Amino acid sequence: MTTPPAERRPPASGPVLRRALLLGGIVSAALLVVAVIIGALVDGARGAGSGAIGVGMAFVFLGMTAASILVANRFAASDLYVPVFFASVFGAWLVKLIVFVVLALVLRGQPWINPIVLFLSLVAGVIASLVVDVVVALRVRVPYASDARLPQSGEGE
Repeated sequence: MTTPPAERRPPASGPVLRRALLLGGIVSAALLVVAVIIGALVDGARGAGSGAIGVGMAFVFLGMTAASILVANRFAASDLYVPVFFASVFGAWLVKLIVFVVLALVLRGQPWINPIVLFLSLVAGVIASLVVDVVVALRVRVPYASDARLPQSGEGE
């Protein structure tokens, strides 16, 4: 039995994803400062730029997943919610994959990039984003069955 559109509520994941994006942005900004400073100490302007690019890539790529789910959640009241949700998430994943491969090929061998600083700042950004996601998920106060709808008395008889 499907729920009539008037009775559907937005998924409870919205506030959690917005919080993860906000905290991820704050942590990425702090990590950006650290990566630029360490990159500059290691290899001057070349290292600083590489550190900034690595952290920026990590934030954008990991933020795209949460953003795609938030966009898909806008269709929660529609009968097309499930296809839109999966198309949005899969589309974001596909875009991330293509853009990452293109960036890797474009940035490879550039004289203004320090590949070690770029790689280490990218890895640090990914780890920081994953830590933020875990912390947000552990602190969330959403019931396990937050989007479930219990049958009313007399329904289905």
